[in-house]
Amino acid sequence: MDHCEDLTKGARVFSNIQPLPKDKEMNIYLRRIAKRDTYTIGHLEIAGKRICDTLEDKDRGLTDRQPEDVIKRIKVHGETAIPTGTYRVDMDSVSPRFSRYTYYQQVCGGKLPRLVGVKGFVGVLIHAGNTAQDTHGCILVGENKQIGTVLNSRATFEKLYKMMHEAQKKGEEITMTIV
Repeated sequence: MDHCEDLTKGARVFSNIQPLPKDKEMNIYLRRIAKRDTYTIGHLEIAGKRICDTLEDKDRGLTDRQPEDVIKRIKVHGETAIPTGTYRVDMDSVSPRFSRYTYYQQVCGGKLPRLVGVKGFVGVLIHAGNTAQDTHGCILVGENKQIGTVLNSRATFEKLYKMMHEAQKKGEEITMTIV
């Protein structure tokens, strides 16, 4: 026989109570500022502070609100920026491609930041590189001091990765919003 009291009897229900805001998350904001024929330049911000520039493939107007079959029809493999939208970033997946490189083994154990749930795309990573030929649908970070490229990409990747890894160690959920 259970001797516990039912503490819910007579309780009042308040429908206007909202959940507490999440203070355990890192929101990365990528604003695409230059959409060209073969590449896209953006600004990456965290907590309202500009961290670096980005380089992606051509923006073909895809959004996360489009059905996946439409995205796949418009997408040109290896030459298309991912759809705008908000995505969770996974910091725990080893990249089969990049984990072979000593640089990524040393900096992040081969675990590059990976965007999760991108319709029509798989393996979307944030990594170092300089030109649109290096992107393959991923997001490159660096300094856009030369038309169509990002420079100082490795140093920029290391700085951004360190920030993201610290957030992860604190138990923060990491998301990226692309507009």
